[in-house]
Amino acid sequence: MASERKVLHRVLRQISDWALSSFFTEIRVIGGENVPEDGPIIVTATHHNMMLDPAVLSVTFPHHRILNYWSKASLFTNPIVRYILLSSGNIPVERRSKDRQVLFKGTLEELSKGHAVALFPEGTSYTEPRIMQVKDGAAWAALEYSKWRQENSELAPLQDVIIVPAAIVYTNKSKYRSSVVVEYGQPITLDAYKEQFISGGEGASRAAVKRLTRAIESELLEATINAPDWNVLFAARMARDILWEGNKSIDLDDFVAISQTLVDLFSGDTPIPHFRTTKRNLLEYYSLLQSTHLTNSELKSLPLPRSLNPNIIAPIPSRLFTLLILIRDSLSALIRLPFFLFPLIMYSPVYSMGRLGARLVKDEEETQAQNKVVFGFLSLVLIYPAAFFFLWALLWYTSTGAVLAAATVYLLAKYHDRMIDDYYLRGRRIIAAWRVLVGVWAPKRWDLSIAALSQYTTPAPPKENPWIEKPKTPDQLSRSSSPSPLSSGSSSPTSISGVVNTGGEPLAKIRSTRRPPSRRLVRHVLKARVEAVKAFAIFLDNLLRAPPSTHVKASVHLARSYGHLAEVKSTDSDTVEVCGWRDVHEIVQFLKQRGANIPVMQLSAFDGEWAALSSEGEGYMTGDADTFWTSTTPSKNL
Repeated sequence: MASERKVLHRVLRQISDWALSSFFTEIRVIGGENVPEDGPIIVTATHHNMMLDPAVLSVTFPHHRILNYWSKASLFTNPIVRYILLSSGNIPVERRSKDRQVLFKGTLEELSKGHAVALFPEGTSYTEPRIMQVKDGAAWAALEYSKWRQENSELAPLQDVIIVPAAIVYTNKSKYRSSVVVEYGQPITLDAYKEQFISGGEGASRAAVKRLTRAIESELLEATINAPDWNVLFAARMARDILWEGNKSIDLDDFVAISQTLVDLFSGDTPIPHFRTTKRNLLEYYSLLQSTHLTNSELKSLPLPRSLNPNIIAPIPSRLFTLLILIRDSLSALIRLPFFLFPLIMYSPVYSMGRLGARLVKDEEETQAQNKVVFGFLSLVLIYPAAFFFLWALLWYTSTGAVLAAATVYLLAKYHDRMIDDYYLRGRRIIAAWRVLVGVWAPKRWDLSIAALSQYTTPAPPKENPWIEKPKTPDQLSRSSSPSPLSSGSSSPTSISGVVNTGGEPLAKIRSTRRPPSRRLVRHVLKARVEAVKAFAIFLDNLLRAPPSTHVKASVHLARSYGHLAEVKSTDSDTVEVCGWRDVHEIVQFLKQRGANIPVMQLSAFDGEWAALSSEGEGYMTGDADTFWTSTTPSKNL
């Protein structure tokens, strides 16, 4: 039967491959050797980008194995719908049943045939700074199958089921021509959990499931980027963009480790001078870039001092200089435009429909890329036949003309995909150069005042997902302990803060959707850029100046590889927590070895340690003086 061969799944996988390759620059697969070629598998994947996650997972799954996904059993009642669902790789889950052998009947059948089942244990797609929840469904399914296999050994394959964690990490999940990293972790066997699960003791089964769920969660945490709050994640992103101008310069094999290293560096209170000032400047720059729809890589043509000395004035780019940049970038693009003009015209409806799809869900970051891909691909389904018949008509509807028309459309599609990265980047730079030109040439009185600017210097977190179970802050716990009309055994999503604030920083505020014209923010962006780079350079300089015994708290898996672990006993219980630590000098070397462009600080050799300097002389005045800190002793070479 076609449903057994999963014909529709193979077709959808190929279509997904075409659609994903047109949207993303690269999908890097790591750890493919951890997936066996045969035998029952449960794949537990992260779920942060809606429909694109199963598409990415199915396209990249090693050995071209078919993945089967859970669907509600009620959808399978209609014979035609049932055939479509089964052929596309869906299996029924009877969610209302309290008998788990009935609940997982479809899953047990697929696993007994040696097939692979893919689950998203987080339960829903969401946008948060870290993995917020891992539910028990995958662990229950795996252990129930192991129990069924033991009771029905004559029907089951020789291999027991294994769990393969799959972390799907997007460099910028809603951005066109970004990249994806898919890492398949070490397989988790059930040997350490089966005996407890089938022991029959009170609560033993649930305890085994919880232990297995924690093991799955641990694997997923090690392969993803996790920050305590949005401010830490935004600061780490901005630092990464300064060290690597454009994510493409980062080896995708190192993307997660680099990002998590920077997250760890900006988490908590790092015992390094200038830490809070650096974090604040990075957040202000990140927020202003968000408000103007610019990126740090698009501004790299503008001058930064070779040595970031706060005593040397770094003036705002002159009007003539910004005009020359615009002319240069425009001429460079116009010279190449004839070679890309026809594909540009042909694909313009695709770009427009993709933008329209994103605007329909502008408050849901995890849905924007899905809409861009779907709307764009549906446009291509119309454009390719239209282009074919147009060319075929020019060739008099001959059989030879049909072959030539089809070949031309195919070659144009390949040519577009090969050239789009360069032209897209050039187009973005021209738009950025135009915005900077207008902002610099505009009268200074048009700039936003400091008071009006403040609402745009705090990054806005994405919209909160009400289906996510977030840990409560101490204030919320104290409020929930007292009776209230909303407390009925479970917390209301509206009572949970939109940002988990564990680092002592102010919570990010959700700003109004109305934004001023970018020309009123350009001078502020250019000032924030210089001050962010200066502050970050001083901070990195301080890391190298720190005593050799200076360490910062790190993720356990990174500390295991690059630092050291220590056991810390909890003050309010007898539990022992394993904490990771990394040497600050090692962190800088870690970043440099992976291609980081470390800002160099050359300062005056005065006696003393640290002095406060004003940025009034930088030529970026916006109404009042900002203060930042700089070393007054000679800096080591970075």
